[in-house]
Amino acid sequence: MSQQVLVLPGDGIGPEIMGAARAVFELVIEKHNLDIQLVDGLLGGAAIEATGEPLPEATLEAAKASDAILLGAVGGPQWDHLPMAQRPEKGLLGIRSQLELFGNLRPALLYPQLADASSLKPEIVSGLDLLIVRELTGGIYFGQPRGVRELENGEREGFNTYVYRESEIRRIAHLAFGLAQKRNKKLCSVDKANVLEVTVLWREVLNEIAPQYPDVELSHMYVDNAAMQLVKAPKQFDVMVTGNMFGDILSDAAAMLTGSIGMLPSASLDEQGRGMYEPCHGSAPDIAGQNLANPLATILSVAMMLRYSLGQAQVAAEIEAAVERVLEQGLRTADIYSDGCTQIGTVEMGQAVCNELLK
Repeated sequence: MSQQVLVLPGDGIGPEIMGAARAVFELVIEKHNLDIQLVDGLLGGAAIEATGEPLPEATLEAAKASDAILLGAVGGPQWDHLPMAQRPEKGLLGIRSQLELFGNLRPALLYPQLADASSLKPEIVSGLDLLIVRELTGGIYFGQPRGVRELENGEREGFNTYVYRESEIRRIAHLAFGLAQKRNKKLCSVDKANVLEVTVLWREVLNEIAPQYPDVELSHMYVDNAAMQLVKAPKQFDVMVTGNMFGDILSDAAAMLTGSIGMLPSASLDEQGRGMYEPCHGSAPDIAGQNLANPLATILSVAMMLRYSLGQAQVAAEIEAAVERVLEQGLRTADIYSDGCTQIGTVEMGQAVCNELLK
């Protein structure tokens, strides 16, 4: 049965990294005779320029009809003047919400070849392999009421609502426990239960679910301590699960443990395993159009897609192995460059991965 993947290059470096990733994707489709069709769509600033909306109805309908979505990046300073509801990022939040992509998987894996690229000592990060599971469709980013209002004295006040329903917590908890079972069977839940009532409930629900997974060791950690521990001793973690805002912050911190956020893919899944896949980094408008961006996170996102949504784990492993061989050759984009390596551009890095896949 044919599968459909919606391709959304987006803004900034999005079209460049997507070009490299698409070349890899099309190569493995042809090589393995996969019945996968790639269709193109608009999201974010590119969609605003073409249609006036960050999430056009045509894109949303195509997303709903697809088995998976591959996204580049959205956003840029040229749209900062727009009202909040019309900015590129609202398109991304909208597609996550409309498709109920509640579970965000962000691996932080340090390739041995990049140990020197991390800002931390090699002995602290060498062998790092952790997974952050972030709840993606609830919490303070979506809670109501929200806005900016003027008080009686004329002063302006901004407000947001941090809210989670028990069902939302249970859903992300089951996903995290299940993933921990497939790894090293350790799950750390991150909250701020000493201050925030919503995370008191979060912790209670995790404890209620834990007996259903007796082979998984559950622990709890306050988010401020978790941030410190990620820098101090990151290898103590296997799987971390947390809410939307905390997960956003911690996953970016974990990304830099690996040397560059340009190396890290992510997946956002619904309850049936359909998902949107994207690099963890943003649109990097300062280097857009200069053939400088690292496409490996997007290429690795293709691998995640093949594994989690398209049922092609062996092909996913093939792509991941090709990336590692390219790094072993000393080929580097600027963000992961170190002395003794060969610096190449976005296009060249994508071609290098393709060349390995052809061997």
